[in-house]
Amino acid sequence: MATAVETLRALKRRIRTVEKTKQITKAMEMVAAAKLRKAQALVESARPYAYKMQEILESLAGAAALTHPFFQRREIKKVMILAFTSDGGLCGSYNTNIIRRLNEELGSYAPDSVCLYLIGKKGYEHYRRRHWTIREKVLDLAGSADLMRVRSISKEVTGLFLTGEVDEVRLLYTRFLSTITYRVTLENLLPIEDPRRGEETSRRLEYLFEPSPASIFDDLLPRYCVTRIRTALAESFASEHGARMMAMGAATQNAEEMMERLTRLRNRARQASITKEMLEIVTGAEALK
Repeated sequence: MATAVETLRALKRRIRTVEKTKQITKAMEMVAAAKLRKAQALVESARPYAYKMQEILESLAGAAALTHPFFQRREIKKVMILAFTSDGGLCGSYNTNIIRRLNEELGSYAPDSVCLYLIGKKGYEHYRRRHWTIREKVLDLAGSADLMRVRSISKEVTGLFLTGEVDEVRLLYTRFLSTITYRVTLENLLPIEDPRRGEETSRRLEYLFEPSPASIFDDLLPRYCVTRIRTALAESFASEHGARMMAMGAATQNAEEMMERLTRLRNRARQASITKEMLEIVTGAEALK
């Protein structure tokens, strides 16, 4: 049985360990908060650009027949899902929620009728040993929505669609709502939905296009795909950093509560040790009489 002194030493060691853990989680919380502010700024700048491009696309579609290959629907033989997960962990249930939603979607396909384009190490680590086909992976973005990298991803994705290797491309990402809230979102990327659908189209501004709407499509639609992917990436980064900040904040609070409990136990153990020593002194003095 451990002595009071041994118990006291063990409690002191545990308190030091928890204190070090608290320092780490607090530092990670602050880093995540800084990255979240940067990611939020990217989201706030990306959303208006994406909305305006969607508006222009609607005006173009109203002025020209939708004959561009990006709009062409065909028999769905192969679907590719572009899924965004994080490179790092310690972000609570963030990746678990994405993978759960992706598994639900994959459950509606035969293994040979769907493939994955995975952005983020956590998604790749989960699916690399499973029977689903991984068409491509991107594991080194490190929280950066670099435009050149996004263009490269978009070029590869659209190339697979135009050559007929895949008949549909879908985006699975987390839409940032607030620091503590995000929504796992699944959207179609290709073929592009007819933007003339919707009740508000008739109320939008009409544009005059030169030389012609059809010729502008060739330049606009690749930009549109880049914008969609970059916006999804920005939303995912912001959601990830928000989830990590909340997870590290909860871990810091748990460490503080544990330190309080351990400190109380240490004080009791110290008091018991002092009481025992005093009893031994009194007992020894009585024995000498």
